[in-house]
Amino acid sequence: MAKRSAPEVNAGSMADIAFLLLIFFLVTTTIEKDSGINRKLPPMEEIDPPIIKQKNIFTVLLNGKDQLLVEDELMDITNLRDEAVKFLDNNGDGSCSYCFGKKDPKSSDNPEKAIISLKNERETTYAAYISVQNELVAAYNILRNRRALELGSSKGFRGMDFVQMQINYKDARFNGDKEKLKSLIDQIKLEFPQKLSEVQ
Repeated sequence: MAKRSAPEVNAGSMADIAFLLLIFFLVTTTIEKDSGINRKLPPMEEIDPPIIKQKNIFTVLLNGKDQLLVEDELMDITNLRDEAVKFLDNNGDGSCSYCFGKKDPKSSDNPEKAIISLKNERETTYAAYISVQNELVAAYNILRNRRALELGSSKGFRGMDFVQMQINYKDARFNGDKEKLKSLIDQIKLEFPQKLSEVQ
């Protein structure tokens, strides 16, 4: 009896198929990337820094166990935003005509002099750090939104808060006066400057 030869499988196109699959998976796969915090650093200056009174600094410390120490007292993160607003809006020297604070002489003089100092330890988790950052930025946004609603009604932007003003300014479909809106945004930023210092 004669031996039968086994039929051969043509494997010539297997390399082409594998190559096409490789390209397909490379093109369709999404790679997640970490996004940083959007902060604009001030330019380097060679002059001596100004002397800042201790009462104008709101100290926030986040330790390695994610515990929050605000002005040397333990605090829950849910209270941080309100305390930051009280500090920024204090108007201790009475020079701020748009502030509604209690004018506590032991707290900040006015929003232009008030600085929030945030310090964290190396063991602090990233989630806790971002949560604290969000609360502090939200405190600034509360005050800026309030001021935008006050000024906007007299300048033709009734019912528009600060966040909405920024969105409308960047929107190409916005029909209002963009120059007027930009000057209003800049004025509010000057009245409530975001002075958030991060200490290493």
